[in-house]
Amino acid sequence: MQIGLIGLGKMGGNMRERIRRAGHTVIGYDRNPEVSDVSSLAELVEQLEAPRVVWVMVPAGAATQSVVDELGGLLDAGDTVVDGGNSRWTDDEKHAEELGTKDIGFVDAGVSGGVWGLQNGYALMVGGDKAHVERLQPIFEALKPEGPYFSKMVHNGIEYAMMQAYAEGWELLEKVDSVTDVREVFRSWQDGTVIRSWLLDLAVNALDEDEHLERLRGFAQDSGEGRWTVEAAVDNSVPLPAITASLFARFASRQDDSPQMKMIAALRNQFGGHAVESKE
Repeated sequence: MQIGLIGLGKMGGNMRERIRRAGHTVIGYDRNPEVSDVSSLAELVEQLEAPRVVWVMVPAGAATQSVVDELGGLLDAGDTVVDGGNSRWTDDEKHAEELGTKDIGFVDAGVSGGVWGLQNGYALMVGGDKAHVERLQPIFEALKPEGPYFSKMVHNGIEYAMMQAYAEGWELLEKVDSVTDVREVFRSWQDGTVIRSWLLDLAVNALDEDEHLERLRGFAQDSGEGRWTVEAAVDNSVPLPAITASLFARFASRQDDSPQMKMIAALRNQFGGHAVESKE
């Protein structure tokens, strides 16, 4: 199968490689000419055979809207656009409606896997018209199975709360005098405990690199999914105290150098390659 891929950063670049390894043709475009296969979106569309499939992996919000708008003017009826970024689900509904007026299909495909995706594969939470989704199945199989996009947002909300729990436990262990080697305590939890997980493994990796996380500033961004999960909970009258508290904890990290946020920042860097802020 042939596909265009827009955005060749940490996620998109590895996705291009994984799809190619599965035997498919990927034509990639990025603003960085050193990694791009073509010089423009127009050239990308020209090189794709109709009916075209173009997968977008750019930051949510204005960047995604700009790309979708441009593709709407370049693509033809019967083509399909896939948004694999972290767009708010209401934005995806808007894009589907806008492209639908031109008979261009739209599929939202939340992608989770971070910098480990090339090696381990990606979790995909896919939503869209059945015919469009089925057409893309060979690409999904090259990456990972599907599910509704709303579940991707909730998945990331749960991720917020899990990271916060590890961070709070880590800070408490670091604070008391009775525990002398917090890193080894975390390592011991990897075997046979009820809280063992991939996130715990990544926490141990981070502590092996910087035992007391002294090189990190206690600051952690939120990429939107936690906020949207809380907003959806309010809209549906569903209590989410743990996820909500973890989101607010990130807001608190922007006021002071929070020890807990050092662990959150370290975990985000480990699984997604997200930037961290040095104390210097």
